Amino acid sequence: MTSIDQSDTFALGGRRVKRLGYGAMQLAGPGVFGPPRDRGAALAVLREAVAHGVNHIDTSDFYGPHVTNQLIREALHPYPDDLVIVTKIGARRGTDASWLPAFAPDELASAVHDNLRNLGLDALEVVNLRIMFDAHGPAEGSIEAPLAALAELQRQGLVRHIGLSNVTAAQIAEGRKICEIVCVQNHYNLVHRGDDALIDTLVNDGIAYVPFFPLGGFTPLQSSRLSDVAQRLGITPMQAALAWLLHRAPNILLIPGTSSVAHLRENLAAGALDLPDDAFADLDRVT
Repeated sequence: MTSIDQSDTFALGGRRVKRLGYGAMQLAGPGVFGPPRDRGAALAVLREAVAHGVNHIDTSDFYGPHVTNQLIREALHPYPDDLVIVTKIGARRGTDASWLPAFAPDELASAVHDNLRNLGLDALEVVNLRIMFDAHGPAEGSIEAPLAALAELQRQGLVRHIGLSNVTAAQIAEGRKICEIVCVQNHYNLVHRGDDALIDTLVNDGIAYVPFFPLGGFTPLQSSRLSDVAQRLGITPMQAALAWLLHRAPNILLIPGTSSVAHLRENLAAGALDLPDDAFADLDRVT
């Protein structure tokens, strides 16, 4: 049994995945643009993740663009039977590495086909529709048109399950009237807690919540309370932050990203941690 087996599992679409997965975004070049600095190291991280039992990898063809999906295919194809690859569409990259909306039906269809081609798949297991009304965070507005276009691709058999990313509670409710939503992927971590109430709602409905930037993203989490708890438990602050998320709710699926095998092993070791109630309570007071 690997360390992540101890973190339990949760339903993601038609499959159950281990609650500690891997996010491939950091495998691309600086700013998630262009090729990695060390292609061999990037391939090694992917292979190490699967060797340690990871069966949920999060990616997108606009990482690079195309870079992370091509790396995943080179490293892991043909894929293990239990591996669930989750991708997202709804954005594209400008020539200046900017992040731009790509909501039109033809853009969404092109993105699905790009993901299929670069991953070497006949159908995508889960596709998250990234809402880009505001690239920096959720913003209200109807998602009916792009989600209906994605649902049509699902009816064509190109997509098996659909999730939403960068969305509000109202948009999730709207989306669930259009098609089944199997997961929500929003910014959430120990210090970014805007979705607390939403997580509690989703767990009651059996919908997975996948926080992106679980360790702070491009600016790692920093908190004296986090450091104190980690020191008391003899673990790293990032392991404590991941253990708090696993303890927070059973529907939380983690996808911490890294381009380092050593950091990957450190992250995955958090799955074996039994966070004491007093430590959870201390961390829960971090704001």
